[in-house]
Amino acid sequence: MKHTSVLSTLILCAGMMFCGCSKGSPQNSRTVYQQDRIVIWTSCREFAQYIELFNRQHKDNCAILVYKDNPALSLPPAKDENPPDIIVGSWLRTDSPHKSFKSLDYLFDTKKLTSEVFYPQLLNSGKRKAVQYLLPVSFNLPAIIFATENKDQIPDSYVLSLDQIRSTASAYNAKNTKEAYTKIGFTPLGNDDFLYLVSKMMGTDFREEKGEIAWDGQALLDSVAFLRDWVYKENTSPQIEEDFTFKYLFMPYYRQVSSGRTLYAYTTSDSLFKILKEQDLAVDYRWVVENNSIYIEDSVTMMGIYKDARNQVGATDFISWFFQSENQKHILETKENMHLETDMFGIAGGFSSLRDVTEHILPIYYNQLLTNLPPSQMLTAPQKLPARWESYRTLVIEPYIKNAVTVGDGESAQTLHDYEKEWRKKVFD
Repeated sequence: MKHTSVLSTLILCAGMMFCGCSKGSPQNSRTVYQQDRIVIWTSCREFAQYIELFNRQHKDNCAILVYKDNPALSLPPAKDENPPDIIVGSWLRTDSPHKSFKSLDYLFDTKKLTSEVFYPQLLNSGKRKAVQYLLPVSFNLPAIIFATENKDQIPDSYVLSLDQIRSTASAYNAKNTKEAYTKIGFTPLGNDDFLYLVSKMMGTDFREEKGEIAWDGQALLDSVAFLRDWVYKENTSPQIEEDFTFKYLFMPYYRQVSSGRTLYAYTTSDSLFKILKEQDLAVDYRWVVENNSIYIEDSVTMMGIYKDARNQVGATDFISWFFQSENQKHILETKENMHLETDMFGIAGGFSSLRDVTEHILPIYYNQLLTNLPPSQMLTAPQKLPARWESYRTLVIEPYIKNAVTVGDGESAQTLHDYEKEWRKKVFD
């Protein structure tokens, strides 16, 4: 078998649900299925492959996958729906995790897991009042890429601050005899996600408090002022940036830097290493850092046992199996050897939460990591955020920042609350 498509992966899931969990005589197969299966809700379709490996190694256990686009929005389960035993996804951290999840402290008390194998910042992010409710599965980081031929212009071998990106990008700018830009080192307005990253790195601290989104208003204004100053002083104006982007940067982000039109492009580790594995590209990368911190992407994937799980014993077995380095190594080996067709980087679409896997096993399959592993001491876990956060960020925060940066002098910009009102009408009305 050389390729397993997304479609066949989902078919595999369905097959496991209906036939993979029955055992014994036909008379009692339904009962055993109901009692012994481990129901896993997840938004990560690659878990179908992990489940297949687990089932192959555990003849007395059977895990099945139930795909949920956003598991956090599916809680609690519908009345006619079988509850999950395990939930895997983003946006699972809340102020009251005990309402949805069981305490996992027993996993450490009974030595089924050891805390030392995890990145401590991520492990602690799954706690509430010193109780472990969620375990980190995978995470991603913000990165800046550039063509290897421009490596001599990059001031650091591992990370870049916002000020370093700005100064080196500005030095790369070039104009023709008609004073039109032929090169712009970096266009902040060309990537909405970068605008949000700047606000995050400058302390805006978006978070969920009592069911509402809260933030530091002054830090948000400071980030807008910083971006506005960057765009006007280094690249002349927002309109110039927009025209340049439309004319020259219409290709994928990695082609933008290889074309020579721009020095930098912004991306995240999941996209970056997927592309580097699929294509032979002459590009390199640096982690984006501020105040000695690299801010983990908000969508960090977590895993927990549902409070009303029917098979906690089986869930414990699966979790104990999954968070062993050897088993994650086996997962990566299987993907490599079978050339499984997947658009996911690493473990569940990101760096593994197990330091040994990220630092010693992933570089075997993603060679570019050998020269620049994530510096563990700099990693900063994201805040607790609501289940609809991706929508809020893309439809409220990013448009607000872009508008505030581009609005002309004397014009009034819409407030963040204005955007939020419109968003709430679309989502809840």
